[in-house]
Amino acid sequence: MTTPERPAKPAKPTTELTVTSTERLGPAMLRLRFAGDLAAFEGVDDTDRYVKLLFTPDGSPDLSTMADGERSSVRSYTVLELDVAAGTLAIDFALHGSGFAMRWARDVQPGATITVQGPGSGYSPDPTADWHLLVGDDAALPAVRQALAVLPPDAQGYAVLLVGSRAEELPLPAPAGVEVRWSHRDGGAGLADAVRELPWREGRVDVFVHGEAQAVMQEIRPYLRERGVDPRGASISGYWKRGLVDEEFRKWKRELAAAEAS
Repeated sequence: MTTPERPAKPAKPTTELTVTSTERLGPAMLRLRFAGDLAAFEGVDDTDRYVKLLFTPDGSPDLSTMADGERSSVRSYTVLELDVAAGTLAIDFALHGSGFAMRWARDVQPGATITVQGPGSGYSPDPTADWHLLVGDDAALPAVRQALAVLPPDAQGYAVLLVGSRAEELPLPAPAGVEVRWSHRDGGAGLADAVRELPWREGRVDVFVHGEAQAVMQEIRPYLRERGVDPRGASISGYWKRGLVDEEFRKWKRELAAAEAS
């Protein structure tokens, strides 16, 4: 008896966006604003909604230069300031490393276009939770920001962020009962250590932990299991992995998932 194959998931729609402005938020964060037809985003309200920016394998946004059958390279980014009716959104780019999405964002000028695929999403804070644990590094900061923005005024918990230095901290509004803690790589801090140092609260916790995969998947996730958190009911995932480009990182994630399933 053969097992029937699962039907392939339909491809996400693609949209051409035009850069309308650029804004430097700090020494290591840049916000680009875009305009386009955002009908595909209607009703997508999760706070971690994202799009995949499409590039050629050598990092150009001009997909017309690709050969037949050649696959584009994708880079995923959280969507901010979404206004479907106005056809506008924003994306924050962390200015670390040397990836071609970062280089493109750093050098791009208003009027330039790029094709994106999406949106995708999967998380919004649970308003019935007793408290919230939001954890991330530079890459996850936009999603954490959006989660904090929709928490009720009486929400309790922690937001733990890792950035390069104190100068890279950005304003992060949060309910009075949610303590925002910053850690800094230039001081030798790690995301997992910052989470372990938190006084653990009573009650049911709603968890969002995203960032560098080694810290998230192999350090923080096991610790949360020890604390009684079921990862199946939490949003825990690596956004990137130190030393790997996105294509290598996705392969690493597949191998990790296969090893954990065996």
